[in-house]
Amino acid sequence: MTAVVDVQDLAIGWSADAVLIEHASFAVEAGEIFGILGRSASGKSTMMRALVGLDPPLAGTIRIDGETPIHNHQRPQFGVMFQQGALFGSMTVGDNIALALETWTDLPRDAIRAIVNAKLRLVGLEATADHSPATLSGGMRKRVAIARALALDPSLLFLDEPSSGLDPITAVEIDRLIALLARELGLAVVLVTHDLGSVYAIVDRCILIDREARCVLATGKPRELAASTDLRVRRFFTRTQEAT
Repeated sequence: MTAVVDVQDLAIGWSADAVLIEHASFAVEAGEIFGILGRSASGKSTMMRALVGLDPPLAGTIRIDGETPIHNHQRPQFGVMFQQGALFGSMTVGDNIALALETWTDLPRDAIRAIVNAKLRLVGLEATADHSPATLSGGMRKRVAIARALALDPSLLFLDEPSSGLDPITAVEIDRLIALLARELGLAVVLVTHDLGSVYAIVDRCILIDREARCVLATGKPRELAASTDLRVRRFFTRTQEAT
């Protein structure tokens, strides 16, 4: 297996006096769905922002395909879906997806339109290209955001809480879509979530971060961690309140 993401001794937070997580080390292998798990406000989204180069870490190193991610004027190495989708409301669905292609390629308009339709077809929404994001349901907006993340054919996706705010049936459908795309496109996926349904359904390996301990509490397969001897880990994976 080849590590597409390699993190060593990472510290994240807002300042040296406001550290969320420190000494975090882990690797994401090619083709796997890797979960970054934790309770609300544990630092999951902050960690993802550091991984994709939006916020500098307080310490440590991040390598994606051997390079340090930097948010600059270079073509992105990966696709990103943010927690609320972050679609541009003033653009159509198709224009949202086309933006990356227009920015980073010299493809003609007809080719871009064909790619946009192909990406929407992947997520089951080809008929929505000319719609406004505001007219779509929450689950549909999440699918469009995933399609946009796939616009440049990345081999790595970062997805921040893709099933949050959705009803249980729609959340399961999003999980199935992610698993299907990972398998059919050969993607590595870094999935930020606290949803155990998603974790048990599609995550291959994961880390559990804890703000109180300011560290990675555990790394491994979800069902193995559910049987951890560390009560803090077992409580998260089983949602129990065992006595200490």
